[in-house]
Amino acid sequence: MAKKSAAPKTAKTKRKLRPATQLVHGGILRSQFAENAEALFLTQGYVYDSAEQAAARFKGDAPGFIYSRFSNPTVAMFEERMRLLEGAGAARATASGMAAVTATFLSCLKQGDHVVAAKALFSSNLYIIDTLLPKFGIGCTLVDGSDLAQWKKAATKKTKLFFLESPTNPTLEVYDIAAIAEIAHKAGARLIVDNVFATPLLQRPLELGADVVVYSATKHIDGGGRVLGGVILADEQFIADHVHNFLRQTGPSLSPFNAWVLLKGLETLAVRVEKQTATAARLADVIARHNKVTRVLYPWREDHPQYAIAKRQMTGGSTLVAFEVKGGQKGAFKAENGLEVIRISNNLGDAKSLITHPSTTTHQRLSEEARLELGITQGMLRLSVGLEDVDDLAEDLTRALDAV
Repeated sequence: MAKKSAAPKTAKTKRKLRPATQLVHGGILRSQFAENAEALFLTQGYVYDSAEQAAARFKGDAPGFIYSRFSNPTVAMFEERMRLLEGAGAARATASGMAAVTATFLSCLKQGDHVVAAKALFSSNLYIIDTLLPKFGIGCTLVDGSDLAQWKKAATKKTKLFFLESPTNPTLEVYDIAAIAEIAHKAGARLIVDNVFATPLLQRPLELGADVVVYSATKHIDGGGRVLGGVILADEQFIADHVHNFLRQTGPSLSPFNAWVLLKGLETLAVRVEKQTATAARLADVIARHNKVTRVLYPWREDHPQYAIAKRQMTGGSTLVAFEVKGGQKGAFKAENGLEVIRISNNLGDAKSLITHPSTTTHQRLSEEARLELGITQGMLRLSVGLEDVDDLAEDLTRALDAV
């Protein structure tokens, strides 16, 4: 779509709608056929009424779509619904969550710039920070995300971005977003928050002072394990000055079909996350009582290291639980292999409950020393809670742990 194009029309009311309503009605752009369900526009390009209209769209002087590599009506509906849900000035969708992270960094950084990031990151996020950015002459410093003094000390005059996940993958550490945002802004930097584990419903980073929020829409937003997608949310100026043209020229495009699936996923996001969070809280207690488990990490349990922060900035404890099984990798594998309902998979946010062993999957590229520094032991498992009956899940976990 041309840079100055109008956003899709939303519900008729001028009142500010609550998240559950926006998830159903937000951003709908109806064609001349007045369809109820969002239309799927599978097209590469668009035609113009005149050469003058084409010239105006390419220049950005007239609204309208140009080419689906960087704008498409179905994708625009997904972007607008996410914008409304997050309370952002603008949004741009990408082909995956990692495309969203990569585009955010590369669109606004240049040689000589510097990034400060929490060291507790998903392995691919860490790759962007400590391997990819340095190839382009962009410096980085990794800090303990829970130590505000380290954030302050790491910032330099060249620092342009702070970056963190909260809760983190897989240990579910929770960081004080408001305090870190304040440190970033005093240093003249922006704060980017990867909000995947909290979802847009359990945590509002922009309201806490963050400047940019990124999601892997592949996770809870889809919620059915079907498609890949990502999204970047920020104020209009950041999207216009950096992200818009970067996506237009480099092409990490979200498929219109994937955008349509994600739109349908958003309609049930509130219902799914509410149930998954309630189930996760109950299962965390069940797991904690088992004698084959040495540690449980769940943000809304009082024994979580950042419990006070989690209660202050989150409206729920997440849909994920991390726990450590006795016997190291052997014990963890025995527990995984003993499960009958919960399936082994490295995905998360699915309607199906999924479990993974981070040391040998999502964080296997890290050295053992680096994993232990992050609290990722050989006995740790990460459970993504689905929509099954909580008693079936509890019984499944108990049986599997009994066999360890």
